[in-house]
Amino acid sequence: MFWPMLAVALGFCGIAVLGVLAVRVFVEAQRLGRQVAATTERINRAAEDLERAATRLASTGDALR
Repeated sequence: MFWPMLAVALGFCGIAVLGVLAVRVFVEAQRLGRQVAATTERINRAAEDLERAATRLASTGDALR
């Protein structure tokens, strides 16, 4: 009777460990998703700034002709 109970207890512990690891992976995936979203926003903002600067530079170049 001891061995079956030990097997059940170890199985439960294994499932509990896998559950904890799954929660940690989920939390880290959420954090990574937020970082990717923030970085994408920064890249879009930088691209818009570059586009505005290029437009002003082009208009300044046309004015110098």
